[in-house]
Amino acid sequence: MLSNRRYKDLIWEQFARLAKGLANPKRMEILDLLAQSPRTVEALAKLAGMAVANTSQHLQVLKGAALVVTERQGTFVVYRLATPEVNDFLGSLRRLAETQLAEVSQLTRIFLKDRHLLEPVDQKALLERVRKGEVTVLDVRPNEEFQVGHIPGALSVPLTELKQRIADLPAGEEIVAYCRGPYCVLAVEAIALLRSRGFKAHRLEAGVSEWRTLGLQVAAGGDSTLIIPNRRTRSGAKEQA
Repeated sequence: MLSNRRYKDLIWEQFARLAKGLANPKRMEILDLLAQSPRTVEALAKLAGMAVANTSQHLQVLKGAALVVTERQGTFVVYRLATPEVNDFLGSLRRLAETQLAEVSQLTRIFLKDRHLLEPVDQKALLERVRKGEVTVLDVRPNEEFQVGHIPGALSVPLTELKQRIADLPAGEEIVAYCRGPYCVLAVEAIALLRSRGFKAHRLEAGVSEWRTLGLQVAAGGDSTLIIPNRRTRSGAKEQA
């Protein structure tokens, strides 16, 4: 029979397993990448800028903490989040850091200022315009992430392809780009490129995870071909494409 003291020691030890699993910036980045789509160790290593062996070690720690699981797809072993609650936990941790650590906002301000993107943007209003389909929305993540889940109506234009496909974008149309959330830099680079080509463009801080947290629908699959969607006139009637 467990004593009160022994029970408390053991139960807090289990909770600490999660904290130990997260106690490394690279492991947190890996979880953020897996929140977008399942991936192999090789793909994660490339995206996180690490050696495959080092990435594999981090994944074993995360697996030991029950934060990720594996499944075999042919000859490949694919990692994914153990449960959607892992992503929810990451979001809660991020919001706590934003509240408690001044360095988070300071670093972000410096990063955006250096790229001339530090501007007052009403993200709530921008989010509502995206939700209503009033702007052209670009998902600049890799297409495999788009296929797993994306904002309804968004066009898949990976950052690596944006320069080649920029001529297909509608001239004079307001464009909103998003990627993996407020600390993803893909959309930052996309906006800088779009503005340099004369487009009116803004970055949506919310990614697919934040979109889900707001209780909004997420689409999956779909054609990645760049097709300009219908727009609504001010009277609410659809314009003809």
